[in-house]
Amino acid sequence: MQPTTKLTLTLEWFLNPDHLPFIAGVTTGAYEQAGLDITIIEPDDHYDGFAELQNQSIDLHVNEPIHLFEHYVPNLRALGCFFETDGGILMQRASMDKLKNNQPIRICTPATEEKTNRIGFEILARYAKKNGFSISRDNVSFVQKDFYHIKNLQEDPSLDGAWLCFYNFEGVEATHEGLEFEFIDQHLSPYPNFSALEILTTDEIYDAKKDAIDTFIQVTNQMTELCKNEPETAHRMYYDYSKTEADALMDAIIDNTLGRLITPIKPDASKWEELREMLAEIDIVTLTDEQYQSLWAL
Repeated sequence: MQPTTKLTLTLEWFLNPDHLPFIAGVTTGAYEQAGLDITIIEPDDHYDGFAELQNQSIDLHVNEPIHLFEHYVPNLRALGCFFETDGGILMQRASMDKLKNNQPIRICTPATEEKTNRIGFEILARYAKKNGFSISRDNVSFVQKDFYHIKNLQEDPSLDGAWLCFYNFEGVEATHEGLEFEFIDQHLSPYPNFSALEILTTDEIYDAKKDAIDTFIQVTNQMTELCKNEPETAHRMYYDYSKTEADALMDAIIDNTLGRLITPIKPDASKWEELREMLAEIDIVTLTDEQYQSLWAL
């Protein structure tokens, strides 16, 4: 019998269709057949996985590249990006004139930290500059809400938009609900996209479990292709694993998400170079060349 290696994977947040390659690997038994015993953990906090990697209570973590930079430590390593969506600010179309006229606007967000607000304003400011107008920081208020962006916009008429939106979720849901909106993402505003997920580990963990982690990446690539090539199977696996009932909105979210899954999963320092430059420019986090390159050096 093939020896089995246990690997624990902490997600960035609650289980959702972004994680379908991992769900498929467990559901089909592909990980098990490859000698892997995979445990998937939903964290209590968005950043739990970074601390857990350092104390070696887990083996793998997924999170957005921006947080990879913010939580930089010398032994942190990125194994590759497996998912990328369009992310940004979803504006009510009726509020676009307020934005263009530099009138006060209110943007809901699940995280009103100063750094997060700074990035949100930068997206709007770059959009304004590209379209020949300017906005004042004092006229953009970020309002603390939860992750239910579309519900918040529908229930609170004082809100003009939502920040920290991902098109495969909020864009799809807004369309499903018939909301008239503009999705200000990297296609409309000249900023580097960062709405993606990297698989992370540390030097110590990788050295100890290299063969198993390499196998995990190989099988996850195969499962990504399975999900993309067999969408009906992907839908069924998601609902079975998450123990949720199928509905039209989630079906649409899954379909949109499948086209955003990436293979092959591999370390790629060049992918986030422009993001690194923007984060340094607006004083979020600055990494030296050596620090930045080390993140992808296995």
